[in-house]
Amino acid sequence: MPHLAGPPVRAIVAPMRTLALALAALAPIAAHAQTEPPRIARLAVQVEEKSISELAAMLRTGAVSSEELVRAYMDRIATLDRQGPMLNSVIAVMPGAIEDARTLDAERKAGKLRGPLHGIPVLIKDNIEAKGPVPTTAGSTALLANVTDRDAPLVARLRAAGAIILGKTNLSQWANIRSNDSVSGWSSVGGLVKNPYALDRNACGSSSGSGAAAAASLAAATIGTETDGSIICPSSINGLVGFKPTLGLVSRTHVIPISHSQDTAGPMARSVTDAALLLTALAGTDPADPATAEADKRKTDYAADLSSDYLKGVRIGVLMDRRGGNARVQAAFAQALEKLKAAGAELVEIADSHSGLDGLGEAEFKVLMTELKADLNAYLATTPPQVTVRTLKDVIAFNAANAETELAWFDQSLFDLGESEKGPDDPEYKEALSKSKRLAGAEGIDKLLKTHNVRFLVGPSNAPAWVSDLVNGDHSIGPSQSQLPAVAGYPHITVPMGYVAGLPVGLSIIGGQWQDHAVIKAGYAFEQASKARVAPTYADSADAKADPIGK
Repeated sequence: MPHLAGPPVRAIVAPMRTLALALAALAPIAAHAQTEPPRIARLAVQVEEKSISELAAMLRTGAVSSEELVRAYMDRIATLDRQGPMLNSVIAVMPGAIEDARTLDAERKAGKLRGPLHGIPVLIKDNIEAKGPVPTTAGSTALLANVTDRDAPLVARLRAAGAIILGKTNLSQWANIRSNDSVSGWSSVGGLVKNPYALDRNACGSSSGSGAAAAASLAAATIGTETDGSIICPSSINGLVGFKPTLGLVSRTHVIPISHSQDTAGPMARSVTDAALLLTALAGTDPADPATAEADKRKTDYAADLSSDYLKGVRIGVLMDRRGGNARVQAAFAQALEKLKAAGAELVEIADSHSGLDGLGEAEFKVLMTELKADLNAYLATTPPQVTVRTLKDVIAFNAANAETELAWFDQSLFDLGESEKGPDDPEYKEALSKSKRLAGAEGIDKLLKTHNVRFLVGPSNAPAWVSDLVNGDHSIGPSQSQLPAVAGYPHITVPMGYVAGLPVGLSIIGGQWQDHAVIKAGYAFEQASKARVAPTYADSADAKADPIGK
């Protein structure tokens, strides 16, 4: 089945930037490059590794304006994403970003502040719609005409909170659901995303560009989406904090879907506090998304009450059977456990977390394939008339007709399989949905928490980044903690815990349904105890001597 995150349904590089249509899709940033030349040498605005709180303080004191922040991040995109390391993490810059910044600067001058995100530039994944002339493509040239000029509700919430939508990030095409033989981080629109810690390594997926861009400080933070691991894996592999919220906390309207039973958006940032600030803005009820009916009642200020003492006396279940085979990952995990103990946590080893979960993978896969067809068809029906693909069947035909670019490296076997599904009225689908939710939730996470009398579950989020291989595809080898919280729809955070040959690895913390704030608090306490994150170096390859763990 597709992993949809790490080495999930994979994706690879094709020379699409030479195509007229792809160039048209990239026109917004091309125009910026012509009219707004790099200013890094001229502007004394240092944004690298700056937290949202630090940027907000700079704005508050007048040390910098929002317009200057936008220009500084644009310069970093021009320098690191389009030149130099050429990360390929940003598909397009929003043409209105500078004007938005000027508006927010004027509001600040007039004494109107929208909150802690006022004037803060963020990037969003290119399966999320935003007003303006930039298409929402999911990384496919089939959607280059998908200029809806509408904000997804989650984007509208960000804007209302004062955030500036700086641009769109690259991703694994179609969020890694086209083929089991893809390479994570590739799209026919944006090419292959590179990992800023080692440029020959993969950035994971499907929120690949969001991961690399946040790690490289191409924005204050980014937004990703996840079906199964697509926030957690690229966050872990790019040295970030990534948070997958409880399903239903954040709206999915106007986000190109895979599965309404598992899809959600969430923050990807360089600190837990930054992720919490973003989640506070993102969360809320959307009448068009029934899953969010409880969101307004459940949401809170997720950046409030964060304390390094939060884990004192808290029992945490350690997923010992999910450590993975890499001895250096296990060593980083062992150090993370010592940090948890130093923070006051009581650790409880769990050696049988897979017990009783036979058939979960097959049930999840049935759900994803069935909902892919139904949900994508429903989304495509809402796109502008100039979008010629109106159904999954149309997308399959488009890919076949443009095989030289769309199918150059891998097939569309999962699309074909999804098209063959009978639909949401199929009894086999209904049985699979019920089974997957039961195994992941009541008989999975809920049972583990209750049986072992623990508040959270922890394990290494993923293995280190693998070398990108366009011919053979992804080849990551465990561990992964994403499936149970993804299928159950429960909160899951990854926080940097160490390095393997200079490559980041993260610690996963998983909690029960609607325990989002508690999981974030636990992540913050671990972050303060470990302080593991270091900035990327844009090395050409991994370095066996570059393990800054144990600090």
